[in-house]
Amino acid sequence: MTAPSSDARLAARLAQQAGELLLGMRPGDLFGKDLSDAGDSASNAFLLRELAAHRPNDAVLSEESADSPARLSSDRVWIIDPLDGSREFGMPGRADWAVHVALWQAGRDITDAAVAQPALDAVYASDDGPPAVPPSRRVILVSDSRPPPFAADVAAAVGAELEPMGSAGAKAMAVLRGEAAAYLHAGGQWEWDSAAPVGVVRAAGLHASRIDGTPLRYNSAHPYLPDLLICAPDLAAELLAAIAVHHGQIHLK
Repeated sequence: MTAPSSDARLAARLAQQAGELLLGMRPGDLFGKDLSDAGDSASNAFLLRELAAHRPNDAVLSEESADSPARLSSDRVWIIDPLDGSREFGMPGRADWAVHVALWQAGRDITDAAVAQPALDAVYASDDGPPAVPPSRRVILVSDSRPPPFAADVAAAVGAELEPMGSAGAKAMAVLRGEAAAYLHAGGQWEWDSAAPVGVVRAAGLHASRIDGTPLRYNSAHPYLPDLLICAPDLAAELLAAIAVHHGQIHLK
C-alpha cells in the first residue's frame, strides 16, 4: 500500500478509518463500559498497525499502550488517543467522542494532526487550510464530568455562559466551528487528550495554551498536561486575565 503524501494526510486518513471502525461497533451487543473498553482496544490496535506499516521508524505515545522511554530520543513521535470520550462513546445517542492522531517532531512541536468526530461524519486536519469560524455565541465549553471549579466565575467575568460537553477533541472542534468561544479545562489531562486538537486549532489560527498562558509542551518524560485553554485569539488576553484572578481565588480558599 502506498503511503499518503504527507503526515497530515496520514493522520486524517487514520483518524477517519479508526472512527469508521468505532461506528461499526456501536449497534452491536456491547454497551456502556464494555463497549468503551472494546472500542479503545480495537481503535488502538488499528492505529498502531497502520503507523507501523506507514511510518515504521517513528515512535508512538498512546493512551492505550505501555509507554516506552525510547520515544524521548526519537525525532518523530505520534501521539494518539484512539477513543477520546470513551464514556460518551458507550452512551447511546452521544456524538461528543473523537479519535486523535498527532505527530510531534523534535524542535517543531506538534506539526501534523487530525481529529475525527465519526458520529458527525467529520474529520479536521492541520492542513485543511480554511481558518476557524468566528464564534457565534459567547459560550465556554467545559468537561461534563469534571469542570474547573473556577469556570463559572471566569464565565461571569467575561459575560459568557458555560456548557458541558464530553471529549476534549469534540470541545476543541466546536470552538473551531464557531459554536463556542472557548474551551477551558483544568481537571487533569494527558498529552494524548490535547495534542491532536491543539495541532488542528493552532493551524486554523486559534489560541491554545496552558491556563496560565504558558506554552503546551509535548513528548515529555511524564506526559501529564493537566490544563488547557483554546479560544478565539481576540479573547485570549481577556480569558487568561479572568482565569488568573479566579483560579488564584480557588487556591486561596
